[in-house]
Amino acid sequence: MSAEQDVKLHDFGNIFRLDGKVAVVTGGSRGLGLNVASGYLQAGCAKVYITSRKAKACEEAVKALNALPNIKGKAYSIPADASKVSEIERLVAEVQKTTDHVDILFANAGATWGSSFEKTTESSFAKVMDLNVKSVFYTAQKFAPLLQKVAKLGDPARIIITASVAGLGVGSLGETATFSYSASKAAAISLAKNLAVDLGPKGIITNAIAPGWYPTKMANGLLDMQGGVAEVAKDVPNRRLGEPEDIAGLVVFLSSRASKHLNGVCIATDGGAILAKGKL
Repeated sequence: MSAEQDVKLHDFGNIFRLDGKVAVVTGGSRGLGLNVASGYLQAGCAKVYITSRKAKACEEAVKALNALPNIKGKAYSIPADASKVSEIERLVAEVQKTTDHVDILFANAGATWGSSFEKTTESSFAKVMDLNVKSVFYTAQKFAPLLQKVAKLGDPARIIITASVAGLGVGSLGETATFSYSASKAAAISLAKNLAVDLGPKGIITNAIAPGWYPTKMANGLLDMQGGVAEVAKDVPNRRLGEPEDIAGLVVFLSSRASKHLNGVCIATDGGAILAKGKL
């Protein structure tokens, strides 16, 4: 037998495509969530449901998404307050009106709070932990039956959780310290690992992403306090901050069959900034 006959090549065509998939994006009306929703539609998703607290923001986002050129799928707006379990249950019920299953859940809704150690209040700490940790768990729990409708060991459904590099190391300190945010994102990473082990045998894989600096509405205030985009970029090894295609590309990859053997991992998308923090 010749060497050529020993070589078996596999067909990797469309390995990153999401044709026909149904995705739900929490916190999807702006920032990272909106960029990912756009990536999902352009990668071939048939239906992308976006949700956030503000109805007007959701409607505007869906209008823009559905105006994307050369897409075959459709975006749907379902406003809901993900910090309340009752609202998550209503979200699931609304999604079920137009689909009998969900392939991908991108749990992206989140909040932050900046204040000094001495001035951090109980209410602010609770708000951040509720949205960034508790709501992520209950969103996964309530959507699990719809994910299991299509979950297979060889073709798993996906849960992707937005954490942060602040959960991998240390977040902002001083007058704009993010104690609750950093703690919540570390908890989100731990939650992803636990869900990965519990849901993996059921055909649902769970991973987390840890964004660094991305200019978004939630991050821009803190960016300004740190001297602005150009100043912050000096501390990033590749000398820039995150861009829309960076986050969309990563999450589309984690939603595609190219990543079906990744489970319980957390991928930092920060240009290596967290590594540079540890240099001498």
